[in-house]
Amino acid sequence: MSRHATAIWQGSGKEGKGNLTTQSAVLDKVQYTYKDRFEEGPGTNPEELVAAAHAGCFSMKLSFILGEAGFTPDEIETKCDITLADGAITKSHLTVKVKAPGIDKQKFDECAEKAKITCPISKSLNPNIAISMEATLG
Repeated sequence: MSRHATAIWQGSGKEGKGNLTTQSAVLDKVQYTYKDRFEEGPGTNPEELVAAAHAGCFSMKLSFILGEAGFTPDEIETKCDITLADGAITKSHLTVKVKAPGIDKQKFDECAEKAKITCPISKSLNPNIAISMEATLG
């Protein structure tokens, strides 16, 4: 499987502007600028997209792992906070809330930890960054 996205940037880093388009066209020339990335602007930014990718990938991976353990989740809600410092992503923090009938806390924690380590986005992040998580069953 291969997927792609396209970024077009025009101008200088601080005064310029760009847009992002994904293969699926879910993002179609979505604006991003310095202000969107480092201040508060109306567009998206690469770190927000990494956060969305990590949250989505982790949630699906956890669903597969719970299924392998014999549990079907009613809902998995994952929020991902990406930290950018000194020009690099230095942390990805997952906050996870899961409703899964019949699973106990110990088994849930095992499944969540396995998903954190094995989801493809976790694997693709720099191995030197900390990937932390808060996982709640309920």
